[in-house]
Amino acid sequence: MHCSRCQASDTKVIESREVTGGKSIRRRRMCGKCEYRFTTYERIEQPQLVVIKNNDVRELFNRDKLLAGLYRACEKTPVTSMQLEQLVSDVEQQLYECGESEVHSTKIGELVMDYLASLNEVAYVRFASVYRRFKDITSFERELSNMRKRKDDPISAASQDC
Repeated sequence: MHCSRCQASDTKVIESREVTGGKSIRRRRMCGKCEYRFTTYERIEQPQLVVIKNNDVRELFNRDKLLAGLYRACEKTPVTSMQLEQLVSDVEQQLYECGESEVHSTKIGELVMDYLASLNEVAYVRFASVYRRFKDITSFERELSNMRKRKDDPISAASQDC
């Protein structure tokens, strides 16, 4: 593994820990040359999922793109990066469990929103406002109403069908 700062190849692992329920390993590394510390993740390589966008364009599933959107939705909330990593891993795992090589972006969005609703309500509303493209206050109120209904009658995201 090369150092992300000076590109030296002399790096060593100073700490390893399992994350996402043993599905990946988080490694803290240190560069032997500049002593910069950085984190890497190791996970089992899965066959690539293809995402079918709303305009029927297909692109490869990109967990980093999803994670970036979640980071924006979770700004200034108590949600940690580890929680977001776990959320993305859970969504990705559910998609693989469906057994389909192609998945509609709406399915991914719904899964993410189900997980976010139980993680942080503010982040959920932020994500929903972009995902659902609220055009007016009525759309926003309708989503809040749906969120309240889900809270009163919770359905586990893990129990959803593919």
